[in-house]
This record gives sequence, structure tokens and C-alpha cells, in this order.
Amino acid sequence: MPTAYLLLGSNLGDRVAILRQAVEGLMTTVGPVVAASGLYETAAWGLTAQPAFLNQALRLHTSLLPEQLLDACQAVEQQAGRERLIHWGARTLDVDILLYDEAVIQSPRLTLPHPRLPERRFALVPLAEIAASVVHPQAGKTIAELLAVCTDGLAVKWYPAAS
Repeated sequence: MPTAYLLLGSNLGDRVAILRQAVEGLMTTVGPVVAASGLYETAAWGLTAQPAFLNQALRLHTSLLPEQLLDACQAVEQQAGRERLIHWGARTLDVDILLYDEAVIQSPRLTLPHPRLPERRFALVPLAEIAASVVHPQAGKTIAELLAVCTDGLAVKWYPAAS
């Protein structure tokens, strides 16, 4: 069964509860979560005048094809009240597909690996926690190596959430 790596993000509402509900929804619709990073808090990237994000990386096994996975992720976002009003704007839930096995896909709806993964510390830090030795299929470097050379200066802080 293919392995997918996702990044969850939330900066509106009860962020911890929203991320937990997203994990439950993804386990129901996508497949088993076999690893989850801790939670990390980061200032917003891109459009910065908004609340800080909580992010979490997941490793899942799925029988879904990449575009089916995208549909399932977007359905979970909608269940969390996601509204797509402003690009990089505040949102209850964002679910990004970072990697899907070694797939390299460029379609109108989906680009894999995620095209900005190597330049985003807020994605690399939680991903490195659960997939440090996974090789990025285009860069030819591990996630740990990408993190070591990432020039993004945005602070990514461990967020101690109650279990």
C-alpha cells in the first residue's frame, strides 16, 4: 500500500482540537496513520498578518491514488469549516500532501512532491521528526538534509499540547 506524508495546519479556532479531528477524519477516509509528529507553532508564511499556525506531519498508508487522496484531504478540510477565500489566508484546517511514495506528478490539480517543501521550515521540521531518512524524489536528499540547508528563517517551536 502506498505511503503518503501529509502536513496539517490550523490557525483559527481550537487549533489542537481541529488537528485531532482531522487525524480522525483522515484515518476514516484515507487509511491508517502510522506515524504522527508532535505539534509545532509557527508564524504565518506568505500572508503574515494573521494568527500563528499549529502544524503536524503524518505518515499514512492509503489505497487511494494521488488525486483521490487530494479529494479526501479537501473533504476533511471542508468538514473542519475550511473556506478558500484568500490565498495563504487564515484557515481552520489546511491539509497538504507533501510526498506520495516516490511519485513525481505535475497536473492541473496536484503537484508532487509538494513544490515548496524544501523551502518551508514549518513543513520540514515536523516531517523530519517522522521521516528524516526519506529521500525527496526530485532533490535526491533526505528530509533531514533538506532541513539542514533550508534558508527559511521562520521559527518553528515545539507546542506542548495536552494528550
